[in-house]
Amino acid sequence: MAEKNLLENLNRLGFPPMEVERTFDLNQTLAEVVQSKDARLWEGFPVMLANAAQDYSFDYDRVKDRLTNKEDQDNLHALLLLSLATYQFHHLSFLWADQLRKGLSSQDAGLLKKLKKFFAQGEVFKLGNNQFDPSRLKTMFNNYFKKDAEKTRQLKEKYEDLSLEYALSQLFSAKQKELFKKKLEGLPLTKTEREYYSRTVKKKVAALANTELHRLAQRLMAY
Repeated sequence: MAEKNLLENLNRLGFPPMEVERTFDLNQTLAEVVQSKDARLWEGFPVMLANAAQDYSFDYDRVKDRLTNKEDQDNLHALLLLSLATYQFHHLSFLWADQLRKGLSSQDAGLLKKLKKFFAQGEVFKLGNNQFDPSRLKTMFNNYFKKDAEKTRQLKEKYEDLSLEYALSQLFSAKQKELFKKKLEGLPLTKTEREYYSRTVKKKVAALANTELHRLAQRLMAY
């Protein structure tokens, strides 16, 4: 892929912000970021991955399948650990990230713990063939989400949006979550989507809107 197209596709992942209308393969784009070995792009990988995971077409295994070189596969895995450490440092929780973390080996779990320590202490560390400065990673992560959050003038709201992805994933399948968002944003649904929404998604939405159920859930969370 030409560099211009790669950069435009990265925009769709929030790096940097710019309107791009045509569709793209986000799994392929993430794979190309890994293959680039570009230190600046790698620093932005946690941002790209978090944004990519909000799209129902994201599949970590598909990203990995596009990397035939073992070194690239190892780098992808290292960048995943870097991303997980970044999210945990910022107290962000995602269902997909939790599932990936549960599948880590004891060795990877130990490396993740070290990365979290580097973040906490601000120590420079090496990953792949690149060195990473935690302060730069923190600044980049906050800056990109801050730019997106400026639309609502609150950085906190963007973090809440990301946490909402976790909550939605607990209740809805990928397709149901897609229809939920389309309906919420007033986007048109096909006849099949309307029928599926009314038959399945709407019932869950109605349950969520029940004030008594919400009260009981809040009560349970207090224990």
